[in-house]
Amino acid sequence: MRKTLGWLLSLVVLIGTMGAAGSTAHAATAAEPAAAADIKDQILGIPGMSLIEEKPYPGYRFFVLNYEQPVDHRQPWKGTFKQRLTLLHKDVSRPSVFFTSGYNVNTNPRRSEPTTIIDGNQVSMEYRFFTPSRPDPANWANLDIWQAASDQHRIFTALKKIYKKNWLATGGSKGGMTATYYERFYPRDMDGVVAYVAPNDVANKEDSAYDRFFAKVGTKECRDRLNAVQREALVRREPLEAKYAAAAAENGWTFTTVGSLDKAYEAVVLDYVWAFWQYSLLADCASIPAAATATDQEIWDSIDAISGFSAYADQGLETYTPYYYQAGTQLGSPDIKQPHLGSLSRYGYQPPRNFVPRDIPMTFQPGAMADIDRWVRDNANQMLFVYGQNDPWGAEPFRIGYTARDSYVMIAPGANHGANVAKLLDGEKALATAKILQWAGVAPAATLADTGRAAPLAAPDAELDRRDLEREPQLRP
Repeated sequence: MRKTLGWLLSLVVLIGTMGAAGSTAHAATAAEPAAAADIKDQILGIPGMSLIEEKPYPGYRFFVLNYEQPVDHRQPWKGTFKQRLTLLHKDVSRPSVFFTSGYNVNTNPRRSEPTTIIDGNQVSMEYRFFTPSRPDPANWANLDIWQAASDQHRIFTALKKIYKKNWLATGGSKGGMTATYYERFYPRDMDGVVAYVAPNDVANKEDSAYDRFFAKVGTKECRDRLNAVQREALVRREPLEAKYAAAAAENGWTFTTVGSLDKAYEAVVLDYVWAFWQYSLLADCASIPAAATATDQEIWDSIDAISGFSAYADQGLETYTPYYYQAGTQLGSPDIKQPHLGSLSRYGYQPPRNFVPRDIPMTFQPGAMADIDRWVRDNANQMLFVYGQNDPWGAEPFRIGYTARDSYVMIAPGANHGANVAKLLDGEKALATAKILQWAGVAPAATLADTGRAAPLAAPDAELDRRDLEREPQLRP
């Protein structure tokens, strides 16, 4: 919307009765205004909106909802599905944040960082095709970034009639990508975008940026320690795969999608270095075992804790089939070189096609991310991108061009995939906070006069502000 605020002219009408001259005067009385409808009734008054449950939380109303969406926004007459979303309601007089994770929606009350900064409402959307928000039958051709942005646009359009103040879009990782794509396709909806750790794989076949990242991240000592454990896991493939087979039998894991236990094992091992830097900090290197003297159990435990041996079993892949499908059709995925493994790797970094059931067709669209990249460079307006210095996914970030307006890319030193505004250097943290407040239309006068005085408007809440960082395979941002 990006509109300047105008003055609102208030017209006050005095309604009264006046008796004839000399008669007893009657005091003018105004009719009592009708009580505003309860917010739940207002929300459920939206066509297609239904309530799953309401959960109490002090100072808020929290609703888990379903919203009826077209399976195909280009052909809405071809059927609908129910998309799950949540609403953390503060007050209709406050601005709102539209949060997306890019995956399933969390059905517990949570508050994103921008929501805390502006002390606002928050709408959170489950990404289409993540169950239960999946059409039945599922035509996977209807899973793309434009369809998802159109889901978001319809939700916003419906709720904007109730929440009339400014709106910001936000999300982390794939959620940051989602917020960015939404802005590209519907640039008039939001008043600002805060995208955290959002990968930007412009050319899927050109991944040298990741190789350069892994050649210099952290310290040489830490890199060597991680590489040695990863290599040792392939040297000891036979005894460790025996442990894997036993774990699979115990947990009921199967490997139909990826093709074999051997391929799943290697995929987990090859994730190890990436996953360490995605989730851990340089200080955590001390917990990595010395490969030369480590027992099989110590190697297993380290790989499992960081990569997760369940990740590429059918049971681990099933939840994330929509992501791997998108990675193999539009988003792209990294293919890094790991020369320290030599000939020990049999499969290399496996493509997303290996992680999606074969009965789901996939064709890559090389122009999708190039279009997003060009648009952001040239047209970004009131957009903030935040990255972590030591996060592999930041190796290919979004960048802002000369024609962008009031937009920023900031890097949190030493941070991983959990980078946020609070982890930026003080000057950038203050600027980012001030911009978020300004875009939301709630910047205090002191902040407008001096961005260095910018601070979140809401008090901290350990439960609401808790970030539920899911364990994500390397191929998932």
